[in-house]
Amino acid sequence: MPPARAPSFFLLPLPTSPSASPQPPINLAAPRLAATQSCPCTTAEAKNRTSDGEATLSPAPASPPLLPLVAAAVAPPRPPALYRRQAPAPLNGTVGFCSYSGSSCCDAAADAALKKRFEAMSVSDAACAAVVKSILCAKCSPFSAELFNSSSKIRMVPLLCNYTSSGSSAQSKDSTQDYCKLVWETCKNVTILNSPFQPSLQGSGRLPSSASKLIGVWQSENDFCTSFGGSSDDKSVCFSGNAVSFNTTEPPPSPKGVCLERIGNGSYLNMAPHPDGSNRVFLSNQAGKIWLANVPEQGSGGILQFDEANPFLDLTDEVHLDSEFGLMGIAFHPKFATNGRLFVSYNCDRTQSPNCAGRCSCNSDVDCDPSKLGTDNGAQPCQYQVVVSEYSAKVSSSNVSAATSANPSEVSRIFTMGLPYTAHHAGQILFGPTDGYLYFMMGDGGNKGDPFNFSQNKKSLLGKIMRLDVDNVQSQKQIGNQTLWGNYSIPKDNPFAQDSDLQPEIWALGFRNPWRCSFDSERPSYFYCADVGQDAYEEVDLISKGGNYGWRAYEGPYVYHPEWTPGGNTSLSSINAIFPAMGYSHSTVNKNVGSASITGGYVYRGSTDPCLYGRYIYADLYASAMWTGSETPPSSGNYTSTLTPFSCSKNSPIPCESAGGAGAALPSLGYIFSFGEDNRKDVFVLASKGVYRVVRPSLCGYTCASETPATGNGTSTPPPGPPSSLASVTRVGKSMAVALACVVVYALYF
Repeated sequence: MPPARAPSFFLLPLPTSPSASPQPPINLAAPRLAATQSCPCTTAEAKNRTSDGEATLSPAPASPPLLPLVAAAVAPPRPPALYRRQAPAPLNGTVGFCSYSGSSCCDAAADAALKKRFEAMSVSDAACAAVVKSILCAKCSPFSAELFNSSSKIRMVPLLCNYTSSGSSAQSKDSTQDYCKLVWETCKNVTILNSPFQPSLQGSGRLPSSASKLIGVWQSENDFCTSFGGSSDDKSVCFSGNAVSFNTTEPPPSPKGVCLERIGNGSYLNMAPHPDGSNRVFLSNQAGKIWLANVPEQGSGGILQFDEANPFLDLTDEVHLDSEFGLMGIAFHPKFATNGRLFVSYNCDRTQSPNCAGRCSCNSDVDCDPSKLGTDNGAQPCQYQVVVSEYSAKVSSSNVSAATSANPSEVSRIFTMGLPYTAHHAGQILFGPTDGYLYFMMGDGGNKGDPFNFSQNKKSLLGKIMRLDVDNVQSQKQIGNQTLWGNYSIPKDNPFAQDSDLQPEIWALGFRNPWRCSFDSERPSYFYCADVGQDAYEEVDLISKGGNYGWRAYEGPYVYHPEWTPGGNTSLSSINAIFPAMGYSHSTVNKNVGSASITGGYVYRGSTDPCLYGRYIYADLYASAMWTGSETPPSSGNYTSTLTPFSCSKNSPIPCESAGGAGAALPSLGYIFSFGEDNRKDVFVLASKGVYRVVRPSLCGYTCASETPATGNGTSTPPPGPPSSLASVTRVGKSMAVALACVVVYALYF
């Protein structure tokens, strides 16, 4: 039997296995948000998931009435999620003019209307006619909402890929042609009746009624592409003019297993790649030390190299260490290479440190009286505090990347807050890859069932993900006037930034104990957080601005009934709670070992295991179960996850222990505390028995048809990019939901 508590680190009181009968099927696809997420071309069925993870089909609930379609058209794009997206309806047969098959936002009538409009243009030049037809047919793309929508302006022409217009595009010029230039060169001297390119009509929603040439309206290619072109980035997609294919494809096969190698013996909670892009990483342990380590090449037989006696930063004198306290997070400023700024999240004890003096999170603003909480494991309310501090790399030259240590003196106290109980305070910090803001994960503060309902209280920062601006720090007077918790400011686009009655730091809410969050490095708008459950369910959430993830009204997809509610209850109908994208019930994990809590991981973007590519890896703390989850098809919002075997390579630089003795397949990792990712996008498991890296599946006897032979240094050549059937749309990062796309198409044209 496992110990009652992990020996050096644990996240929550051990959940008890539910003794009740199995839960009924869970409808994870039921829409629970505003009607703007609905779409005329949706399937008649929605995926259900039973408590053991198997997928079934049942009729989808009736969609609410559509809000005004124009409002839906200008809604800001967000990554799709299971609770808010359905796919376009499959076509019966094919559509003639645009030659679509499979799924599309166009039916036969819409296709006929496009054909009629094209014929009315009387485009005499064959090459230009082909270009114009391709542009018209883009209206049936599942991504039309982004292609035809620019800020609040509705376009008559999709955003044409133009890589000369922006040097910041994540898409290289070589991968997709400069389509806007091609359109200009092909059609600039061709007369087009009822041309969609007439500038007076952009944003009007009306069709033109005269003949024109591009050269007669636009003075140059630059003028034309300034109006119609744009590069694909994390906030938009552009049209590249390739043939459209909406044929559905079978999802790639699940990996047969995850192969690991052990490259370190230490126990760490955090790994962060060095911002200089090298093979170095920062590792931190719970006690308060941070090391700078070199990661060996795949297949080299090497191990992590660092000087354990000389940490990069030692905060053990500041950090309070206990089973649920310690150094919880590290983050390096996006411009660390020039400014040397690093940030640390840790816990302190106000009875031991004069600098541990933040306001108590249980206060009159949230109708909480600390004197009524009582002691918890011998601690007074808010005796223990959560701190985010800024430090600076110690450099002797202008080359910050050469720094091998940090100045131990605190530069700035970013945040300090007293904790009501001794559990559930998360503490991870991350910088957003596109906005540069600091995301700070905070649990509900502890005690079973969040009795004071902190997670749903928007005046409390407990049970929240915060988003802070650490670059534009306000004066002490401004900080006091705004009752901020330290030296930071509020990003203007935070969801509650303009509401003086609510906490403006909040980015998302409704969490119990978010344990390990990450951004997808290929699609940085996809922000995943694992949230530890109470007694029944562990979840992975896809985080969106202002999203409410349900706790304590829900535990995962289940309604939660708290035993003690001095802080009141939140009605289910009042919160539009968002269901998990992935997760697992406690009853599905190995019955002999049991389930402790979820540990969130990363979307695998490494080059050594193609069968893992694009899949989110997560695990249970007890290290007996690991899952890989994926969105199939991409941007559909439909997530599936599979319990995936894992084992250790026989060629592991440090031999792995076996969980079942000699010859057993399951390695003994101890407890899986966290995951890590380096600059190569290799994924690591940070466990109590060491650091493990994902390696080629064949090293563990797993088959993957896409695996490439090892090169001379033992590494594999990078796999191709993630497969996609949407060849006509150049997509980098965020894609508009297919359902919303259909709404805007019908609103404008059909």
